[in-house]
Amino acid sequence: MKFQLSQRFYFDAAHTLQRALETESSRRIHGHTYSAEITVIGTPDPQTGMVLDLGLVRIAIAKLRETLDHHLLDEVPGLGIPTLENLCLFILETVELPRDLIQSVRVWREGQGDGCLLLAHDAAGA
Repeated sequence: MKFQLSQRFYFDAAHTLQRALETESSRRIHGHTYSAEITVIGTPDPQTGMVLDLGLVRIAIAKLRETLDHHLLDEVPGLGIPTLENLCLFILETVELPRDLIQSVRVWREGQGDGCLLLAHDAAGA
């Protein structure tokens, strides 16, 4: 049997964005509260009964969160253009968890009603 485990977290960050629509507000430094969720999938270890200890997931997220929370996303090394898509990919590539267990990464901004879901196994094959 396969099980999914998820851990959510949030971070507050600012960014700019060069785009064709909503140009004036996007080009100015502005901020959002981002929510994110990492989902792992797997078969529980017979010894522990766990797919992955959620304590380890929380530790990995806390370390990752330090690179994003209260930062200017334009300046985060390795992120690239601070889009929702690139945030998902950055989280997938940066979080210190077994990559083969990560099923998906989701990032959303509740205040704007928008979000992005990255299916990790599709990203690995891309």
